[in-house]
Amino acid sequence: MADTKRTHMQTKLKMEATTIHVSTSISMDLYPKLPKEDGVLVVCNGESGVSAAHQSSDHHHQVLSDSIDSGDHDHDLKHPRIPGWFAEHCPIWPGQAHFLKVEKILFQGSSKYQSMMVFQSSAYGKVFVLDGALQLTEKDECSYQEMMTHLPLCSIPNPNKVLLIGGGDGGILREISRHSSVKQIDICEIDSMLVDVYKRFFPDIAVGYDDPRVSLHVTDGIAFLQCNNAVGNYDAIIVDAFDPIRHDHELFETSFLELVAKALIPGGVLCIQAESIWFGSLDIGMLVTKCREIFRGSVEYAWTIVPAYPSGVIGFLLCSTEGPPVNFKIPINAIDTNESYGVAKTPLKFYNSEVHSASFCLPSFAKKMIDSQLINGRTMNGGVGTTTTTMPFRSVHSDHQVLDL
Repeated sequence: MADTKRTHMQTKLKMEATTIHVSTSISMDLYPKLPKEDGVLVVCNGESGVSAAHQSSDHHHQVLSDSIDSGDHDHDLKHPRIPGWFAEHCPIWPGQAHFLKVEKILFQGSSKYQSMMVFQSSAYGKVFVLDGALQLTEKDECSYQEMMTHLPLCSIPNPNKVLLIGGGDGGILREISRHSSVKQIDICEIDSMLVDVYKRFFPDIAVGYDDPRVSLHVTDGIAFLQCNNAVGNYDAIIVDAFDPIRHDHELFETSFLELVAKALIPGGVLCIQAESIWFGSLDIGMLVTKCREIFRGSVEYAWTIVPAYPSGVIGFLLCSTEGPPVNFKIPINAIDTNESYGVAKTPLKFYNSEVHSASFCLPSFAKKMIDSQLINGRTMNGGVGTTTTTMPFRSVHSDHQVLDL
């Protein structure tokens, strides 16, 4: 669901932020690219990105048959392909792949930052793919968007100013709009083409841009925080700006987290995507330790179900700055229960107060991992933990390429 590669992150630090007050205009350069050839659709992930091609089903079957019959396993397929299906797999979850049946490819294109594809699936509705990594589907996007938004905003009283870094699809904006206390919503999205694609093909998600409280800043989130010298500006900051997560990703570096903490009011909150508890390379405990020292308030890990994502779950890290205490596990700021949904067209599909509290209940293995890290951090450092350890997050997401963020 993280919608922007940070390939040009460092160079963008020198750029001035461009502010766009959101309109409903869509680039006229966006036209759906539909396959023209007859045959069987094969959606495959190659070194140059995701592509769709047609080929004879007999030919494809023959290639697979020859490989199996020969008994030569030294040349196993690196990229599993089934005609008419989109495939995604990654070294972090070896021995498995996630497939979705493709009914029709609606769009393929590339910006100067990343490649994009939109297709109609049989089971999940429309699907958005970014550089080969599945970002969201119409069927289950509500879980991610609603939880990432309402976990932080329902944990503090009357949030007023909110900053979203990434989240170019507009779904989190849609959810923020449900909070009537919010007066200002800033979003930093570096890729304007991505915004246009979402507006065209996912209008019920991108409807968040229609909220008059929203200002879109076409710039990098780090540059925005630095250029605006934000100090105590925001009640909440939501970071949905990467996929995949790398161990050296700048959004988990101490310098970025300190910028975020500085930009929050006392008792302000951060929500940042923190991957799945099922991936062995994710050191949640180390991340919690790091954030406890920087934010000096509450730090909690929550998770939710997203069937289309690898492992079927995704996690969030929630942090509060020093000041009025925040108990993330108990929502105190209920979403309006009247007929006003902001710019959203429907009531909540996933989030409620019970799910809110339950999302912080961790399986025994995850709880043990976090608790042991905190204990070790206190023992070794005489305090809460360290801010210098590099976390071993995954370095690639899809099978087709290493993502240089």
